[in-house]
Amino acid sequence: VIPYWEKWMKTFPDLYALSLADEQDVLMQWQGLGYYSRAKRIYLSSKLLIKLIGKKNSLNPKSWPIEIDEWMSLPGIGRSTAGSIISSSFDLPVPILDGNVKRILTRLIASNKQSSRDTKRLWGLSNMLLSNKSPRNFNQALMDLGSKVCTSQNPRCSYCPLQNDCLAKIKYDPNNFPIKIMKSPKPLEEIGLGIIFNK
Repeated sequence: VIPYWEKWMKTFPDLYALSLADEQDVLMQWQGLGYYSRAKRIYLSSKLLIKLIGKKNSLNPKSWPIEIDEWMSLPGIGRSTAGSIISSSFDLPVPILDGNVKRILTRLIASNKQSSRDTKRLWGLSNMLLSNKSPRNFNQALMDLGSKVCTSQNPRCSYCPLQNDCLAKIKYDPNNFPIKIMKSPKPLEEIGLGIIFNK
């Protein structure tokens, strides 16, 4: 991805440059990454952010929003992404709950609910565990822990710094968490085949 990022930054070196660009140019720079709707949302968000902070302030970090609601008002940015932006950019203590973090927290408490039905409790836990000393590093470490150690299949529990407190490891099989959504079985269909031989 790095060459794409370098090319992007050369073409759009700052927020204001991106906001002035033509949408087709943005899509051309994005070409090869897929998920073109993301490029469109980034482009639209740049225009909305410039409206919010003003073009003179686009390079002034103190003028950028630091509230969750302000970031969530931009297209395609949910609560976890907003928290990640604020925590990563400004090192402020804002919790995140991406897929990796959900998996870690679900296993930590051995939740017997599907992640989507336990969101409130998982957000509370993410907030409770958050380090106020270095929230940027803490949130990044959580995401890395989920992507490299507490993986969805065959987690590497012996490398996990949370293994002594993880109920899924202590009492159960971590592979059974988070609880999977039960899909209804596909209906069995019988198909008849006829072959006709003639002259």
